[in-house]
Amino acid sequence: MNSFKETRDFILLCYDQGILNDEELLVLYEQYESPSLDLPYSSYPLFDLDDMEDDECLAEFRVKKRDIAALAEALQIPDWISCNQRSKAEGTEALCMLLKRFAYPCRYSDMVPRFARPVPVMSMVTNEMLDYIYTVHSHRIINWNPAVLNPQSLQTYAQVISQRGSPLQNCFGFVDGTVRPIARPDNNQRIVYNGHKRVHALKFQSLALPNGLIGHLYGPVGKYSSVLEVSLTSKRW
Repeated sequence: MNSFKETRDFILLCYDQGILNDEELLVLYEQYESPSLDLPYSSYPLFDLDDMEDDECLAEFRVKKRDIAALAEALQIPDWISCNQRSKAEGTEALCMLLKRFAYPCRYSDMVPRFARPVPVMSMVTNEMLDYIYTVHSHRIINWNPAVLNPQSLQTYAQVISQRGSPLQNCFGFVDGTVRPIARPDNNQRIVYNGHKRVHALKFQSLALPNGLIGHLYGPVGKYSSVLEVSLTSKRW
């Protein structure tokens, strides 16, 4: 399938050869205008992690350059990420896209100079990478994870918290909640409207451990179900 740019170039060629008149040119040229911004992604160099400085990686990805390979190995990132429309990205590049997207709120258009790819492609690659990580590793935070929540570790957490001045001897973590704003839905707006924050949002409940890890994550829930869900999950502990 031809791109919008290729189609518009062909329309101009037809006009130049006298196949189209002025009116036909205006109609067709406007009809095949791309809904995406026409950013000059092809004028930038292709992404190469080896060309980045250590401080650049830390600033853009919040991960040191030497740790990206270790992170990719720990997450079992495949060599290639493929999208439904056959776009492909090398695994490390796709991981860096996701890291940059999550490091600080930014638009995909802000990532064009770094990755030299069209905005729709970066969006699809990032979502594919996110889906892959969730599919492979989501059980580590939404299910009971014996690697970090075994009896010996729980005792260690409780001792550390107690040593920091807590009057409790059996507290091994802290329940934390976060509100994630979302776009206003067309239907059932009241279910996800948060009166306290005055935004449409989803709520998550997490168990934060003293080592900085999330031991358990529950959600999302809306406004009316949040009190009930928090009550039910708290009883499971």
